[in-house]
Amino acid sequence: MEQIIDKTKPVLVTGASGYIANWIIKYLLEEGCTVHGTVRNPDSEKSVGPLQKIAAAAPLGTLKLFKADLLDEGSFDEAMAGCEVVMHTASPFVVRGFKDPQEALIKPAVEGTRNVLEAANRTASVKRVVLTSSVAAVFGDNADLRKNPRGVFNEEDWNFSSSLQHQPYSYSKFLAEKEAWKIHDAQSRWHLVTINPSMVGGPALTKYSHSTSIDTLRSLGNGRLWPGVPQMRLGWVDVRDVARAHVAAAFRADAEGRHIISNGEPTMLEVATILKKHFGKRYKFPFFELPKVIVKWFGRLMDASAKPRFIEQNVGHPLKFDNSRSKQRLGLQYHPLEQTFVDHFQQLIDDGLIR
Repeated sequence: MEQIIDKTKPVLVTGASGYIANWIIKYLLEEGCTVHGTVRNPDSEKSVGPLQKIAAAAPLGTLKLFKADLLDEGSFDEAMAGCEVVMHTASPFVVRGFKDPQEALIKPAVEGTRNVLEAANRTASVKRVVLTSSVAAVFGDNADLRKNPRGVFNEEDWNFSSSLQHQPYSYSKFLAEKEAWKIHDAQSRWHLVTINPSMVGGPALTKYSHSTSIDTLRSLGNGRLWPGVPQMRLGWVDVRDVARAHVAAAFRADAEGRHIISNGEPTMLEVATILKKHFGKRYKFPFFELPKVIVKWFGRLMDASAKPRFIEQNVGHPLKFDNSRSKQRLGLQYHPLEQTFVDHFQQLIDDGLIR
């Protein structure tokens, strides 16, 4: 069912200080929108400073910031008042360094989604919710593709292999999106559109951005993964394309359902080779692929999260996503991945995050 959104009404973006959210807010402000952004701490210069810079560079739109916390029930009501579109981007992206995955990942992802969508149920103006999900809700391990009759993951697929013990981050994304659809299906006023990006790269609008994708590119250039990397494919996409997908999902009349946002599945060595071509011998880029048995032996030494089951189910397996729906329904035109990696790595250099 087509749904017309009034662009003069404010748009809520949760987790406004995040890597993807920064770009979404930039594009919304450039279109002249009024944006209500939520942050956990409006007094934090780290969170608010970059947002104020983005707003100052886009004089057509207006940015208003509100304090809200994923686990604080009712804290999104004030920011949501009068909004027809809610973009829920706030969620943890942590795959290591935590002791309790239930507390670190599952609880904020699922309860946070529930709190935001229950606020949408209470807010009569809301017509559409755009949820930042992930391809992690679509699949768990690269090896899952063997059981896929199409030989490619698309929006019909759901992650069946992750759990609290194995790939808990992916499990949290699966549970959060399932919860969102459950809440959506129990009402009829607002539509849900999900954006399911793969690994997000490309320049950040603040040097304070933290994410696993940023850490991965740093590791490829700072010697941590020298001289060899596992033969592993990851889906990648440019942060600017992910942000554009959210904006299209917010305003296109026929936008509905799930959308895989991904632009290719290079191996880690292929990414390193692209970076080496542009940045030469100044950095210790890996130059060969490690045999799987070596990865199993030494994986735990390099990274405590590289458990034998993860290595077995992901290293050496093919990976393929179908992104045709994002092009047809959202009109996405993707940045070349080479540009994504080069722009991203250059920014890490400029920000002093890699030497």
